[in-house]
Amino acid sequence: MSNLLEIEHLKKYFKSARGTVHAVDDVNLTIEEGKTVGLVGESGCGKSTLGRTIVHLQESTDGVIRFAGKDVTHLDKKQMLEFRKNAQIIFQDPYSSLDPRQTVQDIIQEPLRLLTDMGKAEIEKKSEELMDLVGIEKRLRMSYPHELDGGRRQRVGIARALALNPKFIVCDEPVSSLDVSIQAQILNLLMDLQDQLGLTYLFITHDMSVVRHISDYICVMYLGQMIEKTDKKSLFDKPLHPYTKALLSAIPTVDIDAQPERIQLKGEINSPIDPKPGCRFAKRCPYAQHCCHEPVPLTEVEPGHFVACHRVKEINQL
Repeated sequence: MSNLLEIEHLKKYFKSARGTVHAVDDVNLTIEEGKTVGLVGESGCGKSTLGRTIVHLQESTDGVIRFAGKDVTHLDKKQMLEFRKNAQIIFQDPYSSLDPRQTVQDIIQEPLRLLTDMGKAEIEKKSEELMDLVGIEKRLRMSYPHELDGGRRQRVGIARALALNPKFIVCDEPVSSLDVSIQAQILNLLMDLQDQLGLTYLFITHDMSVVRHISDYICVMYLGQMIEKTDKKSLFDKPLHPYTKALLSAIPTVDIDAQPERIQLKGEINSPIDPKPGCRFAKRCPYAQHCCHEPVPLTEVEPGHFVACHRVKEINQL
């Protein structure tokens, strides 16, 4: 399969009173058409900023974004409208991301009214099809977001994202605010929709169990940088970066005999404001040495397995 999305040396910086925040710093990423790439890391590592920058909710500071082989880094108004039809986002909080003054029907129909030349009857029919597709009862079409539970609200957000028949969707922690039982329903819905519609996902989450369920490939971020990326099986069977190992050790399990040894990270967390060269995890890493204060590129240490760590071969005896 061909790559639908290609990102090269993407950066997103924010100015602050204390300096420049390196929210996304020199990130490279490719996503194959029809696949799901999971993006994981703790809060504040730049996951959501990366997703929002890709779909142009925030403009990049530097780097290149290619979509279906075309450079979409900088778009004029006409190009942006076309890009919006192909790339959408599902937000984390289905309550704050939906207009409380609009009904379910209005929310789903809005992209169709703004970005297509469909007539009223066509829009009505399309919105009914979308509601049926995501499992929203037709009796709820005149309901307001506050009248729905979290799962139904997120289904409305998904229907809105699908309205323009996009090829690519950024799923920005779409289940983190939902009850566990509802999380499973939404995850299964997203996977079913991917099969039916041939969708490509960037799935952002801090939950390793969720990313294991839905992803084909997984990328791990730390303080704005990509530190490990590989296919799902390789990451869970043989994590190579010390930070990834710590993340996986925190996954709860009901099997008492299979409880992994919990890796507790100690030390000071680096600031994303004007960071110094070198590994940003070094101050918390039990394996850090003097070499770790030098710049560290993301390197392929095994076929298809990329890691940003100077001592990865010694630590894992590769």
